[in-house]
Amino acid sequence: MHLAPCTLNFELWTLDFGLWTLELGLWTLNLALSSKNSMTSTPSHRISYLLTLLLPLLLSAQSIAQTAAAKKVFMITDMEGVSGIFDTELQCLPYKSPRWEESRKLLTGEINAAVDGLFEGGAKEVVVWDGHSSGQNLSVSDIHPRVRLLTGAAVSPTLELDSSYSAIIFVGQHALAGAEKGILGHSYDSQNIQNIWVNKRPTGEIGAIVMLAGVFGIPVIMLAGDTAACKELHQLVPQAECAEVKSGVSRTAGFMLSHPASCALIHEKARRGLERLAEFKPYRVVGPVEVKVELTTKGNRGFRPREGVEQLNDRTWIFRGKDILDAWLKFSSF
Repeated sequence: MHLAPCTLNFELWTLDFGLWTLELGLWTLNLALSSKNSMTSTPSHRISYLLTLLLPLLLSAQSIAQTAAAKKVFMITDMEGVSGIFDTELQCLPYKSPRWEESRKLLTGEINAAVDGLFEGGAKEVVVWDGHSSGQNLSVSDIHPRVRLLTGAAVSPTLELDSSYSAIIFVGQHALAGAEKGILGHSYDSQNIQNIWVNKRPTGEIGAIVMLAGVFGIPVIMLAGDTAACKELHQLVPQAECAEVKSGVSRTAGFMLSHPASCALIHEKARRGLERLAEFKPYRVVGPVEVKVELTTKGNRGFRPREGVEQLNDRTWIFRGKDILDAWLKFSSF
């Protein structure tokens, strides 16, 4: 059940009350200053009296600012990190895998749990990106009614992000290629990309998003996925909230939470993450950036050198830029 109208009315009432308090405080201050007998003649007493009058005024203004601040959250979703999923062919290929419809429902359930947590944590708007397999997984018929859904193929490499967002979270996220006991770990394209490094640091989808988000001043605050994915995020954002919904024993097996337990954990972590938003800072990559990409044999077909791109060997390429965005766009458009 969603109580958006009641919540909105309460917030408007709070804002009106805060403005009324502010107006009353200003009137009181003006009255005090205009009265000859309102303060003693010494400067120290005069300052003390002014501070006494101003303190409630300042607290009221702070309350107004906190109430009016809009928290807009961007949610990145994938499928391999969802609890219960362990096999690509069996579960993750849209319209081909025999259990894909079940996987889609599991993903949707985890997303909706996170959305509920975000709104409880103070979100005013949530945008959900259908990030698995060209956006063929989520439906407006069963996604949370309060979100906006970004879906379909050919979404820009920057995911339409801008500085209006307050935070980013991951749901259903997997670890990078080669991560120890990372269930279905890969880096963007398991068929064509072997490894990615950013300034010599092994980087998967989690790291790339954290770095790109920093360009727009957006912190990453929460992730739902397996233990390896949570560890990967904590290497970049140690204070991030993580919902470990499964723990791998190999790339294709692990211990899984039940769907209700996963949703409850995700709900709590999303709520706490947004409530702690003030503790987070965007992750900034300073200076020139080098993105090195090792392709699979299949992925190397058709690649050609061009400006800002260097070929190291048959399968490894370097993309250089003045910053992470510049270098990443060269790689993404290659």
